[in-house]
Amino acid sequence: MDNLHLAISKEAVAAMPTVRYNGGIQIVDSIDKARVALRELSRARIVGFDTETRPSFRKGRLHKVALMQIATDDFCFLFRLNILGLFDRLVDFLCDPAITKIGLSVHDDFSVLARSGEIQPQGFVELQSFVKQYDIADTSLQKIYAIVFGERISKSQRLSNWEADALTPEQQSYAAIDAWACLRLYRYLSAGRFDPAASPYIVISETDPGQKRQEQ
Repeated sequence: MDNLHLAISKEAVAAMPTVRYNGGIQIVDSIDKARVALRELSRARIVGFDTETRPSFRKGRLHKVALMQIATDDFCFLFRLNILGLFDRLVDFLCDPAITKIGLSVHDDFSVLARSGEIQPQGFVELQSFVKQYDIADTSLQKIYAIVFGERISKSQRLSNWEADALTPEQQSYAAIDAWACLRLYRYLSAGRFDPAASPYIVISETDPGQKRQEQ
């Protein structure tokens, strides 16, 4: 498939059923809870990762990471960094090369995390780079997930207040899905369960005189 790649339109994504997360969720807002959570996550050895930052609607005003989501196959811990800060045991976990963490646009996450303290994360897999070997040209989590699983990840909570006193059930579900989806994609693709050649979203490259198979 040297001259082919996979891409999907916004319209096609919008028509798909919405992803539902059925795993467990725990809000981590104390150091004691964090110790227990990190112990469980370390046993998993491979996890999904994402962060949320309070949106800024004023030019030049930047916020620190408010929430860090770390997920196993069936559970997601939501670390409230606006309460906990970037504490030592969490830094040790993020910098442990023996624990594989799957995320998307992780460089952006690291840049925002740097506002909270010096950190050199290790053991991360960048999903945007990883999916290229499966001919997936789209780079957003929503579109990658749609191409592979035919479901739409809702982005309705993206600009909500992640530093609110209490996170709503909708915020919790949204946050958990983003981390869990990264892990699910990685496991599914790594297991060889996705066949790019059978995808309905194949687009013929500009170097090929043929026509698109999937209308964009």
